[in-house]
Amino acid sequence: MGACAFGGRQRGASLLHPGRILAAAAPRLVDNPGMPAEPAPWYVYLLECRNGSYYAGISNDVEARFQAHLAGKGARYTRANPPLKVLAMRAYPDRAAASKAEWQLKRQPRGRKLAWLQDSP
Repeated sequence: MGACAFGGRQRGASLLHPGRILAAAAPRLVDNPGMPAEPAPWYVYLLECRNGSYYAGISNDVEARFQAHLAGKGARYTRANPPLKVLAMRAYPDRAAASKAEWQLKRQPRGRKLAWLQDSP
């Protein structure tokens, strides 16, 4: 191995042992039963707020997110208009897809949001 252009040390040499070249450990594949094989889905959810309005959001844990909204630690809108219940939610394969669906849902008039609600599985 050649010397590093910035410090004179050989590439791969340890800072603690400058003349010693340390071999990089090969990555080990470890079975981790706690890790899901596939990424968890993301959800678009629709809340009914105390003032009768709807709030749409995304989360990979809707119940925890709803509890955050109830505690006043959710979105600014739900701090001012506390939610009453989760009306509906839909799963999406990843955050990007859920974000896109949320963006589209938020731009719909109330009637279309109701239709989305009724079409929910």
